[in-house]
Amino acid sequence: MELQSAFNMHVRPDNIAVVTIDVPNEKMNTLKAEFGGQVRAILRQIHDNKQLQGVVFISGKPDNFVAGADINMIAGCQTAQQAEALAKQGQQIMADIHALTIPVVAAIHGPCLGGGLELALACHRRVCTDDAKTVLGLPEVQLGLLPGSGGTQRLPRLIGVSTALEMMLAGKQLRPRQALKVGLVDDVVPKSILLEAAVELAKQGRPASRRLPVRERVLAGPLGRSVLFRMVTKQTLQKTHGNYPAATRIIDVVRTGLEQGSASGYEAEAKAFGELAMTPQSAALRNIFFASTELKKDQGSEVPPKPLHAVGILGGGLMGGGIAYVTATKGKLPVRLKDINEKGINHALKYSWDLLDKKVRRRHLKATERDSQMALISGSTDYRGFHQRDIVVEAVFEDLELKRKMVAEVEQYASADTIFASNTSSLPIGEIAQHAARPELVVGLHYFSPVDKMPLVEVIPHAGTSAQTISTTVALAKKQGKTPIVVADCAGFYVNRILAPYINEAMRCLLEGEPIEHIDDALVKFGFPVGPIQLLDEVGIDVGTKIIPVLERAYGSRFSAPNDAVAAILKDDRKGRKNGRGFYLYPAKGRKSKKQVDPAIYTLTGVKPEQKMAADALAERCVMMMLNEAARALDEGVVRSVRDGDIGAVFGIGFPPFLGGPFRYMDSLGAAEVVARLQRLESRYGDRFAPCERLLAMAQTQQKFWDTAASVDPVTATAG
Repeated sequence: MELQSAFNMHVRPDNIAVVTIDVPNEKMNTLKAEFGGQVRAILRQIHDNKQLQGVVFISGKPDNFVAGADINMIAGCQTAQQAEALAKQGQQIMADIHALTIPVVAAIHGPCLGGGLELALACHRRVCTDDAKTVLGLPEVQLGLLPGSGGTQRLPRLIGVSTALEMMLAGKQLRPRQALKVGLVDDVVPKSILLEAAVELAKQGRPASRRLPVRERVLAGPLGRSVLFRMVTKQTLQKTHGNYPAATRIIDVVRTGLEQGSASGYEAEAKAFGELAMTPQSAALRNIFFASTELKKDQGSEVPPKPLHAVGILGGGLMGGGIAYVTATKGKLPVRLKDINEKGINHALKYSWDLLDKKVRRRHLKATERDSQMALISGSTDYRGFHQRDIVVEAVFEDLELKRKMVAEVEQYASADTIFASNTSSLPIGEIAQHAARPELVVGLHYFSPVDKMPLVEVIPHAGTSAQTISTTVALAKKQGKTPIVVADCAGFYVNRILAPYINEAMRCLLEGEPIEHIDDALVKFGFPVGPIQLLDEVGIDVGTKIIPVLERAYGSRFSAPNDAVAAILKDDRKGRKNGRGFYLYPAKGRKSKKQVDPAIYTLTGVKPEQKMAADALAERCVMMMLNEAARALDEGVVRSVRDGDIGAVFGIGFPPFLGGPFRYMDSLGAAEVVARLQRLESRYGDRFAPCERLLAMAQTQQKFWDTAASVDPVTATAG
């Protein structure tokens, strides 16, 4: 039986060939190596038909052009040479498209990313829709790769080297108007006339070469180019600390093409693609991609979720306002806020308005779209409108009795099947549900701050939570644009439990005299987005330290923190960024000066700062505490799988993505090496570093976490 082709051509009466890309049985178009023969067959038809006046490539999918190349192709490569051959095949197909003597136009609607944009770049012209779904970019760097089908060579020549490098090094996606401004597309049109606009472009013939802006022309010259590449390389290394080799390879390959010609550039691109595909960094980043894709299909329990039509939120503070924003703007669900006073409601409404208005000012959103999204959010000081809410998310102060009171009120004023989801970072869900009339409808839903930016949520069922409550809460989180993991109802849940010993260890290093910036710089160099002490400032010292006593009561002395020092800092009214003073001092809004360490911290804590430890030794101390706790949490069933544990750490606390998460990282080191490092630290710093039983057993048997990955149900799991 012949496979249905992903590329199909029909010729219009006006002799314009329309090639429709529609990968069978897939929601998104992705490019696969086996499509090569199909494209070549289409190109032969085009060559043979001498009547044709032009070609248009368009998607048969309703909301995407081509989302990229199928990453599974790389997983099938065993050597750099095989991956290089894959890139060369892609390059050749794109070259064959570009070599057509008649005009070729890409008609783009929806995501046009990676290999999809390389296909569009191989065309002679591009037109895209003005739809919010339409984005164009080369995000391969986020998978530890570079564009391998000609993108590193065609993009700089089309839009200029500076803009092209900015796109590729950041994996930046351009919206339609941005793409038009930089010359990536020739026109932006409404979706309803996309095909006709593309046909008209084809009839206009092949374009003359585009004249680049003055700045880009200066940078294209030998002197400008030399300065640009030196500056970009320096900035890239400052940002990546050498942890992401793909970034520097992109710079090298682009430079090769510009200085030695296209042929050398394409050769360098394919070679670099092959070598990068074999790096541990790319393997780790691709594993995260696959794991997060798999999680999107996981509904949290075996019972399907109930439909969601409307959401209630209790509390108009920072968290409540953020939850309302993502529910309305991403989930497209009407939100009813309740607060004890109008001030709280107004605060939450202003939070959403400010974020949406910023998008309007940046031309990411139309004013009418902002207004329609704001119209989804309403508020009151009573429970009017709550009887028709499918789920109520509680985001009030972290107080057990207050949260129990909220449960009772929701049971009184909402419907009999309304779910109560508590946004708590430390209180056991079972205790919140203790006096509930319908405990099966009570669940934890732990967001991270700021809600509009942080991608992870923890869904926490207690022993009595129903399977449908879990799946419905997971469904809400996905609608809000979040990545949910289901974790056990125990102190700290998963993310805060592995984060606390890491921050505690950083604080111990500080009290031993290590300077604050040295500690933070060491962990940033290791790969975290911010250091542990700055993270405490960002979260809020008052909030961040509140969970430590809870964890110490539950798990013992390994969670004990230097409480006297923290108490002295809090007593001095230091909450972190939110009140402008913590371990760092933060300039008032509008000032351009950067944050800086406040030397008064050393006086408060009785410390004389002096750098004694090497950065890698300092990072090892903090990270090994986190790894050991992650292994314990998995062993106790706090997370269902190593997949959830890795995603939780990367998406929740910024564990270095190029290491793949704590479990992938421990696998790369080997359990025996992890145990050896912990034992060395234990002999020097005390028994809080004692390796857990799971790691000791794995070191004996040379097991790997991902080789023995098995799911555990956090509802029935116990933590000790």
